[in-house]
Order: sequence, then C-alpha cells, then structure tokens
Amino acid sequence: MPPFEALKMARERSLDLVEISPNAVPPVCKIQDYGKYLYEKDKSERAARKKQKVITLKEVKFSVTVDEHDYQTKKNQAIRFLGEGDKVKASLRFKGRQMAHRDLGYKIINRLIMDIGEAGMVEFMPRMEGTTLHAILAPARKTDSAPAASKPKPAMEAPSA
Repeated sequence: MPPFEALKMARERSLDLVEISPNAVPPVCKIQDYGKYLYEKDKSERAARKKQKVITLKEVKFSVTVDEHDYQTKKNQAIRFLGEGDKVKASLRFKGRQMAHRDLGYKIINRLIMDIGEAGMVEFMPRMEGTTLHAILAPARKTDSAPAASKPKPAMEAPSA
C-alpha cells in the first residue's frame, strides 16, 4: 500500500508507522506504538547479550629455566583456564644470553601444547616477538557428549527358571 495511506491509517488509530525492514523491496512497515517497539527491541537485545559468553585472554608465563614442578603447575592452570572457556596465552621471555638458545624455549612451548592435548587447540603457533616467544591456545570445541550420556541402558533380563 502507498506510504501516505498507511500513515493516514496509523494516525486514525493514534499509532505510529514503524519501518521494520528498510532494505527489503518494497520496505516493510508496521502500524504500532513506536515506544513499545523500542522497548521490545531493547529487551530482545538485552536477552541476547545475557546469553553471550565473554572470552577473556589469560596468560601463563614460563622461563627457559622452568623447573618441572613449576611447569606442571602452570600447565594445570592453563588447562583450568581452557576448561572455563577462556583463551590462554603461553609466553616465554628470554633474558640475556638465553636468546642464543631459542630452541629450548620452543621445546617448552611445544611440550605444553602436546600436554594440553584435547583440552585446547592451537590458535596461533609459537612465534617470536622481540625477546618473547608466545602461543595462543583456544578452548577445544564442545563435542556432543550429552546425547551419548543420555542413551538408555539396556535392562537386565531376569534369568528364567
């Protein structure tokens, strides 16, 4: 219908002509209260934001001379962060003459990646930036384990006598 007719109908009902989809051909409009439309739109946006998971970047720092217990503690911390749905930045800073032995740093970061395994996946492979070697790990994709767990178990049959 022509826009002027729709506007006339809206004014007769003391409502507004609200453009719902301006990119459609022809544009889609509705006769309704504009304040109510804004309220409903804001309410749906708030509900969508509430369901979003904010992913933060947590960092675990290593050194080339990291001891085994310290390594295990930081590895467990990284696994916990990944389990909570956060990304993990594993960084290793070289100091002084340690820059001559970058391969030791790569071994530590690659060992961490291998030890984490199924808990996370590598988003950025280890790379050098200045005197720091870092890699970013993201949480592993959730597999459909819920349907497998909810499968009914077969009932035990009573022995016949």
